[in-house]
Amino acid sequence: MKLDITVIGLGVVGSGVCEVVDTNRALISSRTGVDIDVKYIVDIRDCEDSPYRPQLVKDFVVVLSDPDVKIVVEAIGGTRAAYEYSRKALASGRHVVTSNKELVAEKGYELNQLAKANKVSYLFEASVGGGIPIIRPLTRCLGANEISSIYGILNGTTNYILSKMTNDKAGYADVLKEAQRLGYAEADPTDDVSGKDTLRKICILSSLAYGSHIYPGAAACEGIEDINPEDIECALACGYKLKLLGLSKKRADGRVSLLTAPHLVSQALPIYGVDDVFNGIVVNGNAVGEAMFYGRGAGKLPTASAVWADILDIAAHLDNPPRYEWEDERPDLLVAEAEHTSRWFVRLGAGAAVPAGLERTACACAGISGEMTRVALDKLLSGADVKSVLRVL
Repeated sequence: MKLDITVIGLGVVGSGVCEVVDTNRALISSRTGVDIDVKYIVDIRDCEDSPYRPQLVKDFVVVLSDPDVKIVVEAIGGTRAAYEYSRKALASGRHVVTSNKELVAEKGYELNQLAKANKVSYLFEASVGGGIPIIRPLTRCLGANEISSIYGILNGTTNYILSKMTNDKAGYADVLKEAQRLGYAEADPTDDVSGKDTLRKICILSSLAYGSHIYPGAAACEGIEDINPEDIECALACGYKLKLLGLSKKRADGRVSLLTAPHLVSQALPIYGVDDVFNGIVVNGNAVGEAMFYGRGAGKLPTASAVWADILDIAAHLDNPPRYEWEDERPDLLVAEAEHTSRWFVRLGAGAAVPAGLERTACACAGISGEMTRVALDKLLSGADVKSVLRVL
């Protein structure tokens, strides 16, 4: 059996998708019984030096006019052109596979409903965790579990920055410049360092886990821009590392507490050792207990590997297209930001007394609170010489 696909965008992910099939074509065919070929690549650029130039077309109408194309891989990112391409492909009865976390987080429910109406698939394994299998395990392998919480390091750029600040005792600005030089951070790193990228990913996972779409704009988000070496040094002295986490937790009343923020992570937790550009995601279910997923969260071939997982899933089930099921947003699902509770790490000025109500730590100028809201913490710290406040996982 032969199956033609189209890749939209010959950037990092798109070229990776093409490279994987070129390298592993015989293996893919032997495992699936399907000969899958990239028939078209849609890109407005000429890409004159690309080995895939013979497959290039600039007009998506060419794809929509070819009945042999059954799967469209959207690999351009963003929410404008990517949305229009995805919508047109699904409406024409073609399956869509994407790595675009921004699009899935903002328009995933709508596009999944369109796929359902046209009896095709909208799959997005590569949108979270890069090459780490997480969406399919969460929804299928753990499908018999009630998920109580998900937390993890979901952005390699920020994890690299915090790891280097920890290991090299360097400042944020210097490490960011190095990350950009090495290609670990974009020229404009705002989405990464502000926490937006992590927030989109935890929203996608939580939408699937709790059954209702959670839009990023409804959730709390803090980044790492204000983290300084003193915070990291003090945390290390107390047995913690600082990590940017996406976290969601289902409460006893059925509501979900979801946020992205820097957290202190203790040595006892499995993600303590997840450093550099790696990601680590921990899922808690009422049958499985705690399960951790670890690996490279970005990169051309790791992300392309996840894209191909979706392509192969569709190829194996053309008569019964695989889909994920979740409902649209529930206004009462998320806990308001003011109601979020946490343990808090408080760093004080040199020589300042640790206020009553905080547990003393190995760092003389720091204390850790019990579980409480930020409002309650601020009352506790009234009048204290506070230098920084961070959450503790």
